[in-house]
Amino acid sequence: MSTMTTTDLGTPGPSAPALEPTPIAARPRIGALTAESVFIGRSFRHSVRDVESMLMAVMLPVMLMLMFTWIFGNAIDPTGGYVDYVVPGIILLCAGFGASSTAVSVSRDMTTGVIDRFRTMPIRSGAVLTGHVVASLARNLVATAVVICVGLLVGFSPTATPVEWVGVFAVVALYILAITSLFAAIGLAAGTPEAASGYGFILLFLPYVSSAFVPVSTMPEWLQPIAEHQPITPVIETIRALLTDAPIGDQGWWALGWCVVIIVVAMAWGAWLFARKSGRR
Repeated sequence: MSTMTTTDLGTPGPSAPALEPTPIAARPRIGALTAESVFIGRSFRHSVRDVESMLMAVMLPVMLMLMFTWIFGNAIDPTGGYVDYVVPGIILLCAGFGASSTAVSVSRDMTTGVIDRFRTMPIRSGAVLTGHVVASLARNLVATAVVICVGLLVGFSPTATPVEWVGVFAVVALYILAITSLFAAIGLAAGTPEAASGYGFILLFLPYVSSAFVPVSTMPEWLQPIAEHQPITPVIETIRALLTDAPIGDQGWWALGWCVVIIVVAMAWGAWLFARKSGRR
């Protein structure tokens, strides 16, 4: 007969060692410069695929320059020097058309859910805005060079020195940065890409109410203060003075001030909109 040994269930036996939770390795965060370069490259690739928008941004200002030079030029300036007057305005008009596509691209990113995917990655999701702005700056500088080359073919004869040419491209780059930052903020504020395109189209009319095509003094008296004190006029007058080797006066300071104010306001507004919209998704 065998003897069965029972264990007192009330007496606790030796406990097994508790299992420590296995720590989950955190994904290394991608550096800021790496993230910015990735999104800049992404925006450049989108630009290459969207050839139609790039062509329209260049061809429409060129067509306007040819129209104003060949059709209206002799009526405005019978001496044939109107092309020298109108090219600076066409340069800024070209920058506006090129930057307007930024609003649509930013709005598309915000409404298609791609920002949600970026937020799951170990990157600063706001780098997508930097990519749009930098790519737009590069595209518009190339478009500006194309417009100047076409202007030279139709009789544009600048007298700028090499230093003044550097100043021209510096002012144009600063203006492009300002207008692109503003269009990016508009793209964030708009509910749809179509709305972003409509809101941005309003800004494209500003060069027409400036000294881009005719002197401010020839406008109606009630319109002259608006044309003289809006942001576009001092930028155009600064570029025009640099291209023709003329005194800049205080227009250069006004142009610099307007561009800096627009950049600061647009970036602050855009950062607030991006944090608000991406945070509630």
